[in-house]
Formats: sequence, structure tokens, C-alpha cells
Amino acid sequence: MEMQASRQLAVTQQQAWDALNDPAVLKVCIPGCDKVEASGENQYAIGMALKIGPVSAKFKGNIELTDINPPASYKLSFEGQGGPAGFGKGSAAVVLTPNDTGCELAYSVQASVGGKVAQLGQRLIDGAAKSMAEDFFKRFDLEMQKQHPEAYAARDAAAGASAEAATHATTQSAAKTEPVDSTAIAGVPRWIWMLGASVILAVSYWLAN
Repeated sequence: MEMQASRQLAVTQQQAWDALNDPAVLKVCIPGCDKVEASGENQYAIGMALKIGPVSAKFKGNIELTDINPPASYKLSFEGQGGPAGFGKGSAAVVLTPNDTGCELAYSVQASVGGKVAQLGQRLIDGAAKSMAEDFFKRFDLEMQKQHPEAYAARDAAAGASAEAATHATTQSAAKTEPVDSTAIAGVPRWIWMLGASVILAVSYWLAN
């Protein structure tokens, strides 16, 4: 299984990096997770409950961080055992890229599963993995909003200012269109009405004589 995605965050690259290396934050953000504990240098023990289709199990595993390049990127290797339900292992590359509105969190994952879980079919497994990843992103974003509300307030203010500027530009553009003749009657310039009336009067006078 291979998967990759990204999400824009309002926090700085350093703030996101610190959170991604905080076991307490990861425990809150990983769906079904009930334990993330440091077990060594750049190593963590993890416990989580998973349900994929008809298969439910408690998984215990380990995570190790390598190729660490703070605060920009690292590689995460993981393996977990779920008893009769099966096992999973793989790796993920996580990259944080700073930009004008905070930073972008991007990841790519390569993983494999075995046991009962593997018998469920690739489509069901991929769907469950994608759902978990999206859930993690949402939870992580919400956690960052709780920890750094000022960053999100600044982003929202900037977005509001941009929208206001766009509205102003549209209004200015509309104001520059050709002005309407205030002397028009039903959209027709007054001089045309006067010319028409003069012609009618002239014809009437000619007929009368």
C-alpha cells in the first residue's frame, strides 16, 4: 500500500515539528490510540484499537524516527502486532515546508499488512488507511488551533482582508464602466426624443397645410 497527502497548517514549521515529536499530541491525534510512550532515543511504544471491516483488534507496536532533519523532516518506521487479526509494518516520510500562511505538512507512506486483515482485500484496507490519515490530519489541525489560537486568528484575519480587497477591486472595476446618461428617458438619450418629436411636429404641420 502506498499513500501520500498534505495539509496546510496555520502554525509555524517549528511549532508543527514540536507537536509531531510530542507523544501526548500524537496520542490525541492518532485514531484509536491509547498509548504513545518513549521507549528509547527517537523510539516510541504505541497501542491502538483498530477496526477494518469485520476485523477488530488491539495492536501494539513500535515507532522509530530516523533521517531526522529538524524542523523540516524525518522518516518514521513502524511495526505492529494485532494477534490473530494480523500485523502491519512500513515507513512514512514526513516533511514540513514553511510558507506565507504557516506551513504545509506532507507525508508519503509505504506499508504492508498480513493475517486476517490482509484477507479483507486491498480496496477495503486502502480505504480504511486513507480515512485514518484524514482523521489524523483533522485532529492534528484542531490540536494546533487549541495550542496556538493566535496563529489561526491571524490567518483568518488575513483571509478576511484578502476577501475585502477582492470585493473592493470588483466595486472599483464596476465604477469605471461607462456612466449612464442622466438625461436619458427609458434608456434613450433625451436628444433623440427631442429630434423625434421635432420630426413628428414637422410632418404634422406639412400634412395640415
